[in-house]
Amino acid sequence: MGKKIVLISSTIASFFTPFMASAVNVAIPMIEKEFEMDAILIAWISTAFLLSTAMFLIPMGRLGDIRGRKRIFILGLLTFSISSLLCSISTSGIMLIAFRFLQGIGASMIAGTAIAILTSAFPPQERGKVLGINSSAVYAGLSLGPFVGGVITQNFGWRLLFAIPMLIALIPILLALRIEEERIDRKENFDLIGSALFSIFLLTLILGFSSLPSQVGTLLLVASILLLAMFVYFESKIPQPVLNVGLFRRNLVFGMSNLAALLNYSATFAVSFLLSLYLQFVKLLSPQEAGMIILLQPVVMATLSPISGWLSDRIEPRIVASIGMALTSISLFLFSTLDSRTQIEFVLVYLFLIGIGFGLFTSPNTNAVMSSVEKRFYGLASATLATMRVIGQAMSMGIVIIIFALTIGNARISENIPDFIIAMKSAFAVSAILCLIGVFASLARGKIH
Repeated sequence: MGKKIVLISSTIASFFTPFMASAVNVAIPMIEKEFEMDAILIAWISTAFLLSTAMFLIPMGRLGDIRGRKRIFILGLLTFSISSLLCSISTSGIMLIAFRFLQGIGASMIAGTAIAILTSAFPPQERGKVLGINSSAVYAGLSLGPFVGGVITQNFGWRLLFAIPMLIALIPILLALRIEEERIDRKENFDLIGSALFSIFLLTLILGFSSLPSQVGTLLLVASILLLAMFVYFESKIPQPVLNVGLFRRNLVFGMSNLAALLNYSATFAVSFLLSLYLQFVKLLSPQEAGMIILLQPVVMATLSPISGWLSDRIEPRIVASIGMALTSISLFLFSTLDSRTQIEFVLVYLFLIGIGFGLFTSPNTNAVMSSVEKRFYGLASATLATMRVIGQAMSMGIVIIIFALTIGNARISENIPDFIIAMKSAFAVSAILCLIGVFASLARGKIH
């Protein structure tokens, strides 16, 4: 019964964070209209959440290893819920972005501990299956997000979307209270300096990346490189680092699997964001209709994830994951051909293909990462993988912000449809190239069986 409680609690928690992400994407055109936000600012509604999640994921994962994963997990659920309520009462675009940043901190606590708690509770021969179930919950959240988000936004307004996590989070909180806390070594110290360097590095990286091609953006990127060098040097010198950088040097499977995840999410996260804008601004569909179409991709992902997780227990994860990345790259090239004349049937076919690709990649890649480290590093490995995912997602939105800045500028998308189409096509083309590079990283990881 103990393992089942862990699985249910972790799975529900893993459901509602992506649910919110995908639901908010459908609501963005309505938010743009209410707060009169320009193209760059509306992209920050998603980017602020991803930035704070990435900044705190590894520190929270490490803190969970030292102070107790259950404690951090529950605190994360509470933080996410309260900040969601604050988002729902925002009175300006800037206020909404600020509360989304706070919401990301709660998400970092959840993501930094959920997979570690789950992996620790199940033996190696069952991990692929339960990780597949967990991935299915993620994609179920992504699946229901566009549809439910579209229905709620169209009929009740976008604010109700942010009140939903307050109710959903009660279930995993009550279940998590029944989970027995793992034995932990409280003698270890938390690496505060390393955590600060890492968080500031990510802050300057994402801000700099999203500010290109301005001089400020260039200076921030240079600062981020210097901070990364300082972080790696500092972490290699202390006995209890927040991130064991030696794992990347000594463990090929761990290093390349994380790189593959980074490239995959850098290429794919902005797909639903861009398609939501395309379907509502260019094809003139309602939020509910747009949500129904975007629904196809995560439904295919959710269906395939348990199967691909099961396959990765029996054959090399790198083979399954690499095939998935190749299919994803092909679909992104197809998305780059969209324009105002494209029929909706083609959009559905492209979504089906990218759903297959993503479904084949995620569970095997997660299995490879978690199986490549010792049990005492599960929290770190889980948080590192989640950080790669969120950095990738933030970079994906960073690509969109750069292209929006170059093509649309400070104008509103609804008033510049031709420029938006050019920006969208360019973003998909860049993403396809990134995903193609990721195929080689996935193949280079080596064997785990």
